[in-house]
Amino acid sequence: MKDLHILPKVRDSWSYLYVEHCRIDQDGKAIAIHDARGKVPIPCATLTLLMLGPGTSITHAAVKTLAESGCLVLWTGEIGVRFYAQGMGETRSSRNLLHQARLWADKEQRLQVVLRMYRMRFKDVLDEGITLQQIRGREGLRVRETYARTSRETGIVWSERSYRRDAWEGADPINRAISSANSCLYGVCHAAIVSAGYSPALGFVHTGKMLSFVYDIADLYKTEVTIPVAFRIVAEASDNVESRIRRACRDAFREQGILDRIVPDIESVLGPDDDTPFAAEEGFDEDAALPGGLWDPVKKGVPGGVNAGDSGGGSAGE
Repeated sequence: MKDLHILPKVRDSWSYLYVEHCRIDQDGKAIAIHDARGKVPIPCATLTLLMLGPGTSITHAAVKTLAESGCLVLWTGEIGVRFYAQGMGETRSSRNLLHQARLWADKEQRLQVVLRMYRMRFKDVLDEGITLQQIRGREGLRVRETYARTSRETGIVWSERSYRRDAWEGADPINRAISSANSCLYGVCHAAIVSAGYSPALGFVHTGKMLSFVYDIADLYKTEVTIPVAFRIVAEASDNVESRIRRACRDAFREQGILDRIVPDIESVLGPDDDTPFAAEEGFDEDAALPGGLWDPVKKGVPGGVNAGDSGGGSAGE
């Protein structure tokens, strides 16, 4: 695709689609899903994230079409609980990633980002002098109160958050529902982060994981979206929790405009880029096919794609 600007904005796209036990191939300029019930065409240019569960096969042409349409592809375990691999997002420019990395690498600036992330979760204005330890204590109480309040409202008994990847069926329905809902939220946040040109690994609150920044951003929405949805679904019935929670999350993400909010929220927590123009949704090179610039310790940047031996600079032997 020559002009990435013609792709839909992240905020205008569908959130995600999870499929399993099917075959996916190219269908015109889109893709089609084939299973025992027949064929379903999917307009992938308007899809943000495609999650491929067990028993899924996909053709090379379909993957190419998804990549050109800016749709992130994730290979996941059953019900999206495990994460195995990812495809490529649509952004070609690195300026948002470099802005994120500069903030991440500076201790003081990283702390300010962390504090902004926590402040976004509270309705009340927090004191300017509050410490990180104090704000984390406030956050713990906020999450605990959310569980307790939602438990009272739905009648679902709540004891504690308990989840083990190697003993999925051993968890109670509400914990499985919360884990499934969070998995969907992680996928959507991951797709938005990559599409805007940020790194999912450079987290500010979370650290040490390839999805640390995904967890940072997803935490902004859990008490508002995934926790209430999980309790409501389990209150309706405790069977087929995983499949029902995926559909409920899809609807909740659309109704609450999650895709409208993720990129602007990232801009809010990271702040403006003082070194390069900050435009998360327009962060594409003028021509993605051209090479990028070269780093130089003295000059700000050196044009790429130019043979230095032809510039009159001479050789090392002269």
